[in-house]
Amino acid sequence: MTAMTPTIALERSAASSKPVPTPADLTITIRDRRFGRNAPPGRWWLNNDPVATAWHNALSATFPRGEAFFIESVKAHRDGAPPKLEAEIRAFVKQEINHTREHVAFNRMAEAAGYDIAKIDKRVEEMLALTKDRPVIVNLAATMALEHYTAMMAHEFLANPAHFAGAEPETANMWRWHAIEEIEHKGVAYDTWLHATKGWSRFKRWKVKSLMMVIVTKNFFTHRVEDTLDLLAQDGLTGAKWKWKLAAYLLWKPGVVRRVFPAWVSYFLPGFHPWQHDDRALIAKMDSEFSDAVMAR
Repeated sequence: MTAMTPTIALERSAASSKPVPTPADLTITIRDRRFGRNAPPGRWWLNNDPVATAWHNALSATFPRGEAFFIESVKAHRDGAPPKLEAEIRAFVKQEINHTREHVAFNRMAEAAGYDIAKIDKRVEEMLALTKDRPVIVNLAATMALEHYTAMMAHEFLANPAHFAGAEPETANMWRWHAIEEIEHKGVAYDTWLHATKGWSRFKRWKVKSLMMVIVTKNFFTHRVEDTLDLLAQDGLTGAKWKWKLAAYLLWKPGVVRRVFPAWVSYFLPGFHPWQHDDRALIAKMDSEFSDAVMAR
């Protein structure tokens, strides 16, 4: 286990006095890539499956405004951050800006394929408007919980090829590129939280982050399911049959929700830190396997 550096104050496990920090040798790489400009995705780009396509389109529709929120929430607490964390925040911001640009482009292509995603974007805008008058530490807690969601799904997307089996290659490459960088910066919001709450008791820190995760989880699944069903309805696919198909997609095969559940539970454990699970091997594997198809431009 890597020894704790003096640059980041971290929670200690209830079972151990040893900290679990972000790896000292972690490099957050800016991969400035563009996808799909010359070959826009088809209407059902993910294995000709309307359910899988609708789920990912619904996710993507939330990313531009959501990632802008993440950036501002983290930047609000960078003053006084140790040099290592400050550098990681800058890299986090640059990665998220690139993600925003690519999902704006992807969302426009989804609209060109015939989907109306304005309703999803409007609701995200309205929800984020409610955060303007909240304490900035609450927004950081929400960002930290949502970043855990993106990291969990990113790991699953890279570890399990079933998620993008049969997908149009360029679009699948965009999602894998995004997943690589979500894993890479998965500890930044959390380490910023530890920096911003260094004067809090461990119990207060745990209570606030746990309550926020419960709230985020409720809102995340309520709205993503609603959004996915709305997109399916635009294809004329409605009723109990398609609700069951969506449930099966999320819980059975490929079952992203079922498969990330243990990682979700780990968030509530005392002493949790995103880098307790070092999955940088997935980044190296993807960078290697897709160096020609994904990374070379």
